[in-house]
Amino acid sequence: MSSAEQPAQPDTPNEPDLSASASGESVVGETTAVVHRSPRYFNFMLLGAIIGAIAAFVLTVAFPDNPDFGKTQVFGFLLLAGLAVGVALGSAVALIIDRFGRSRTVVVDKLAGNVPSAVPAPDADHSSRSSNEKSE
Repeated sequence: MSSAEQPAQPDTPNEPDLSASASGESVVGETTAVVHRSPRYFNFMLLGAIIGAIAAFVLTVAFPDNPDFGKTQVFGFLLLAGLAVGVALGSAVALIIDRFGRSRTVVVDKLAGNVPSAVPAPDADHSSRSSNEKSE
């Protein structure tokens, strides 16, 4: 994780955050939470598909012409197989990274919001009328 992604550390971590109380929330306590970052599966599958398409093109160009099939037919067959294998391998790599990825424990604050006590009640006349009834 780069320094741009990490939140700024306060100089004194034991002091309460005053900005939370100004927004109507107060710190109730602290607890620990496990943070697990998972890979973006679509990006791995897309990368595998691109590598499979490149491999299909290279294999089509690398081998001599086949008298039974044209180059476009060979490329099409290899492209179908290359895309399927590439997506499967990309998914497998993402699953392996997700399985063996590291988790870390962080300290988080429990916040309690200050709910205003005077909440206006909904108007009873409008809630009893069905929306399907025609007003005359």
